[in-house]
Amino acid sequence: MQKSLTRNFRIQSILASLILLAGYAIFPSVSEAYPIYAQQGYENPREATGRIVCANCHLAQKPVDIEVPQAVLPDSVFEAIVEIPYDKQVKQVLGNGKKGALNVGAVLILPEGFQIAPPERMSEELKAKVGNLYYQPYSEDKKNIIVVGPVPGSTYSEMVFPILSPDPAKDSGVSFLKYPIFLGGNRGRGQLYPTGEKSNNTVYNASTAGTVTSITVSKKSTAVVITKEDGSTVTNTIPAGPELIVLEGQTLKADQLLTNNPNVGGFGQTETEIVLQDPARVKGLILFFAFTIIAQVFLVLKKKQFEKVQLA
Repeated sequence: MQKSLTRNFRIQSILASLILLAGYAIFPSVSEAYPIYAQQGYENPREATGRIVCANCHLAQKPVDIEVPQAVLPDSVFEAIVEIPYDKQVKQVLGNGKKGALNVGAVLILPEGFQIAPPERMSEELKAKVGNLYYQPYSEDKKNIIVVGPVPGSTYSEMVFPILSPDPAKDSGVSFLKYPIFLGGNRGRGQLYPTGEKSNNTVYNASTAGTVTSITVSKKSTAVVITKEDGSTVTNTIPAGPELIVLEGQTLKADQLLTNNPNVGGFGQTETEIVLQDPARVKGLILFFAFTIIAQVFLVLKKKQFEKVQLA
């Protein structure tokens, strides 16, 4: 049974990778948002400092939010609602320099033992809330880390993660405790590629001080030639997308802006907590409340009986 599950997981992972690579070939404008880059480059998406690695390429900070129950019982399915808000009217710069809609993606880092609920454990209502979203574990040995996206932000700026809680009776590594949950959410393309190179969704600066002697615009890029004081020239190549804000004959300082900042997206992270509750504690608490109520009732009755005796 275990070998069959492992093989199925590997097949699903290979298919997912092929789909992602096909998407990269067909839609290069959104490829920078694929979680596969983080999966290939980092064993764990959360660094020792607490920062989620998506922030290495998506430099702008934006808010995200997550809502989970305060406590859950073992071996139960619950919802984690993730919100990645942004203005649906804005358009981002695509890889080809044109404008297009924003995509969103998320990484949810659950406590050890928690994982995406299998379809057979999900109610029909929950399946309807999840919709067509495809969740996948970060890696075969990190099923508690879930990634999704990129998906259209106009449809999925709010996502529902169906989570299955672990059972300490079956997993000795899990206890009835309070656990942290970490969320990273992104909307739009990144400003850097995993190689460290700039994308066309960021600002470009002058590489040297001097005078702009020529600007050559082509379909894919713009070449800005800067002549330094000693007469030598430096060419700054800007990909299609950012808007040029300098003119020929303009004197520039080193690092002065050549373009606007076209980025309208950004990455955000937050965290929350959840309690894996022991059912025995819940039953004990209910019994305590029941005995307390009964004791209060008897006290009231006893008091009324005492008052009747005094009146008699």
